[in-house]
Amino acid sequence: MNKPRLMLLSLTSLLISSTANASLETQLTQCAAVQDKLERLICYDKISSSLSSKTKISSTTETIAAAAPTAAATTTAIASNPSEDFGQIYKTEDTIEKIQLQIKSIAKDPRGVLKISFTNGQVWKQTDTTRLKLKDGQTVYIEKAALGSFMLGTDGRNTTIRVKRLK
Repeated sequence: MNKPRLMLLSLTSLLISSTANASLETQLTQCAAVQDKLERLICYDKISSSLSSKTKISSTTETIAAAAPTAAATTTAIASNPSEDFGQIYKTEDTIEKIQLQIKSIAKDPRGVLKISFTNGQVWKQTDTTRLKLKDGQTVYIEKAALGSFMLGTDGRNTTIRVKRLK
């Protein structure tokens, strides 16, 4: 007699949970179909407010706990020497527009694209097809260009090449 009751109870709970998941999925799909950004955000906010407050509190604390070590690691990386961080994706408050570097070695791939290693350990790769003669030990500059790109050039010439930092 207990087995049929247990089966009925477990089957009922399974159906209720799958219905709730299906309902949530359909609500999310409906929100995703909304074209206006503000209305879509409001729709998602309504769905999130309808969830139980216990779920919200536990997920919020997990998010905060996971984000805390990341934030600490980012601040320590930013606090290092600004010239070593030049060309990295994240933004620092001490933005440098131009740096001078000495070339340690130059390598070319089969397409003729330059891969330049500098004495400070940075490695930059050419991203355009412009030709520029460079030598080991030569001092060059890298400056910020439009749309987050960087240009490498020498003081004696008017030619520059577009580069991207690898390391």
